[in-house]
Amino acid sequence: MDLLLISVVLVSIFLPPLLLRTLAPHLWTDLLYLRDLVRILVSYWGWRRRRPPFFVLDRFLEQSAARPHKAFMVFGAESFSFSDTDRRSNQVSRALQAQPGYRPGDTVALFMGNEPAFVFSWLALAKLGSPVALLNSNIRSRSLLHCFSCCRASVLIAAEDLKEAVEDVLPSLMDQGVSVLLMSKHSDTPGIQSFWDQIEEASDAPIPRSLRSHVTFKSPAVYIYTSGTTGLPKAAVVNQNRLLTALAVLSTYGVTSEDVKYVNLPLYHTAGFLVGLIGSVQTGSTMVLKRKFSASQFWDDCRKYNVTVVQYIGEVMRYLCSTPKKDNDRDHRVRLAIGNGVRAEIWREFLHRFGNIRILEFYASTEGNIGFLNFTGKIGAVGRVHFFHKMFFPFTLVKYDTERDEPMRDSDGLCIESAKGETGLLVSKITEIAPFEGYAQNEQQTEKKKLRNVLRKGDVYFNTGDLMRIDEDNFIYFQDRVGDTFRWKGENVATTEVADILSISECLQEANVYGVQVPGHEGRVGMAAVTLKKDEEFDGSKIYNHVVNYLPSYARPRFIRIQSAVEVTATFKQMKVKLVEQGFDPGSIHDPLYILDDGAKSYVPLSAQSFASIGSGRMKL
Repeated sequence: MDLLLISVVLVSIFLPPLLLRTLAPHLWTDLLYLRDLVRILVSYWGWRRRRPPFFVLDRFLEQSAARPHKAFMVFGAESFSFSDTDRRSNQVSRALQAQPGYRPGDTVALFMGNEPAFVFSWLALAKLGSPVALLNSNIRSRSLLHCFSCCRASVLIAAEDLKEAVEDVLPSLMDQGVSVLLMSKHSDTPGIQSFWDQIEEASDAPIPRSLRSHVTFKSPAVYIYTSGTTGLPKAAVVNQNRLLTALAVLSTYGVTSEDVKYVNLPLYHTAGFLVGLIGSVQTGSTMVLKRKFSASQFWDDCRKYNVTVVQYIGEVMRYLCSTPKKDNDRDHRVRLAIGNGVRAEIWREFLHRFGNIRILEFYASTEGNIGFLNFTGKIGAVGRVHFFHKMFFPFTLVKYDTERDEPMRDSDGLCIESAKGETGLLVSKITEIAPFEGYAQNEQQTEKKKLRNVLRKGDVYFNTGDLMRIDEDNFIYFQDRVGDTFRWKGENVATTEVADILSISECLQEANVYGVQVPGHEGRVGMAAVTLKKDEEFDGSKIYNHVVNYLPSYARPRFIRIQSAVEVTATFKQMKVKLVEQGFDPGSIHDPLYILDDGAKSYVPLSAQSFASIGSGRMKL
């Protein structure tokens, strides 16, 4: 009897957890996510109810008062406490107020890379109630003028090392009556005024709140520009409410005031600005600011500054994994990596090589109204579909016709939802809680991102332009960008999938996959621009066997172009448009070109004769 009683007790203790683990393996993590979602909403609405209105700047002022002597920003050998940063931004504010061409509330454009002056200037302008356009420090001439014009700024503040770029467009700026301020102590160019000397002479007394009393939650806070992989960049409007939302979300990422965060991504883009800068404002953590990403210096910097949290985006992790292996690869204090765009194979390789680091992968876009967080750590996923998340931020995946480059619709003109496991276009309903602010001075592109009559007549969704897939366990995976996926032989080819396969071959370092048009053929045929690993030569036979083993015939790249480097944007997004336009003509491309030859079971050099045969239709692909 006693034995039976003990058995019943043991079963009652251990059976429910086992059943839960079998029937609902993600219940616990789902509950933890629900807790975080509630925390986000409570924080957000708590801030929204405060009077006077509470903005991100006010959070910085709170941190400055609470921990004035704590290091907020480290740049090389320089260190700036919260208090130092506050006072220096006050000086920038007062120096700017003295400019005859500026009034508090005017839009100002910042044209600088990662440096303390960027942070001082942004805080200074926030104190004056001025929207800030974050210009990409790599753009020049026509693109620079275009981006500047988008935000209708009255003042341009530029870094000293960008003086020549400013001089190239100075006549146009002067014609518009723009005040140009250079972060230097001296300027010998008429029309460009030195500004740093004025900042050093200015008072660091606090800035009156009355100067920003006109700011509301709907007021533009910053303009962040798209990377411009196609056409000219667009200025996404990020208002004060969106920044406050980001502040609430970032509070659940697991970063604390004790952390040291390594920020090497551009502050003028979303990842560097929001996750890097705004994240440190929220948590009170120290931000180690790096001028630009360097794979060779990354871990040395982490050791030098005792970094505990790092950021990544796009190909950053691939670059880190491609560096020569060292005995001290695991000798660091990094515990958390926050970012997006890491592929499953690189994720595994990164953990295997650099140790037990938590990878916090998320999905979001600068202008988008939907985001996901991979709170479970599922390798390869960008997040997990959660009932409460979907209740507050309605979204769905709809079937997409890659040939027509538009969503598929039924006889009633409504979009067709994708089934579980099927790739579809991610669209998110535009609501008061999940708004879409659009692009500055660009109603056409703003309207283009709106998808109407999706599930019901009259509804409006934000078109992310991203193809996603949801598996049977409700994990969501990024598949490809619309326009990157192409159709060949009646099948859809996902460029990222093909690029992943090519990148794990013996001799290839990186691969940028795209589709090119061929005369007499429907759709687009696959082509890859690749780089070689150090001291490796291109082996056509090995690459042929590799793609045959891993890819179906329609997905195998017919052409391979060898480059010295894969061209990417400042946030490491691969540039495809120019490559697509150049096609595969050996007469106009100086890089080595190869064509897949099934007869030779190899990739062989593409000759002018072969190119002519393809064009005339004598050679079929």
